[in-house]
Amino acid sequence: MNTPVVLITGALTGIARATAFAFAQKGAKIVGSGRHADAGAALVAELRAAGAEAEFVRADVRHEDDVRALVDATVTRFGRLDIAVNAAGTEGQPGPAVEQTAQTYAATFDTNVLGTILSMKHELRVMQAQGSGSIVNISSTFGHEGGAGASIYSASKHAVEGLTKSVALEVGTQGIRVNAVAPGPIQTGMLDRFTGGGEDVKAYLASLNAQKRVGQPDEIARAILYVSSGDASFVTGHILTVDGGKSAG
Repeated sequence: MNTPVVLITGALTGIARATAFAFAQKGAKIVGSGRHADAGAALVAELRAAGAEAEFVRADVRHEDDVRALVDATVTRFGRLDIAVNAAGTEGQPGPAVEQTAQTYAATFDTNVLGTILSMKHELRVMQAQGSGSIVNISSTFGHEGGAGASIYSASKHAVEGLTKSVALEVGTQGIRVNAVAPGPIQTGMLDRFTGGGEDVKAYLASLNAQKRVGQPDEIARAILYVSSGDASFVTGHILTVDGGKSAG
């Protein structure tokens, strides 16, 4: 489809925001969502200034009524849903496993896992009726490698990857593809929070990959565009790792 309708959750910051602008450059119609209406209005203004047809719908992916309304609003505005990027996420509370609680677990899993489940449920409701669609979930290299001090976050991204593969198997004959992109360390607010803003910690993380640097959000956005597009028509159930060679070592 030359002018796809794209829904992006967590679109206000980081990788998801970069993805919105990457799709805008390709002429897509975009619905972004997040929890902050003022920031959403500013995002839409920027996307429209860049020439895109864009809307913002306030939604919290932890709440099914919000997700249902978000997907319905997308279809009401643009008539269909071709690509969904499920990027809403949180790093939770970094720290050793012995310091985690039921509350820190729930705070992370409700956004990263439940939010992904609810998003796919309602995106698929539309895509199955259309007989077509592409879903991209955002994981992390921690989702298949683990990371010290990131036990709950890592577990949540393991779950996202399992969901991605399972749902891809469920809908593979229905014209719908489901994949995930798993970034390594990327220069975002989440990385700043996770590292406490420490440049020494970022430098250490950068040292673990072949390119010896932290990635940029637009580099992940380009990977999302590829895997969601018709150029990747035979790719489904795949976790595309984009990590500067971290997993090669």
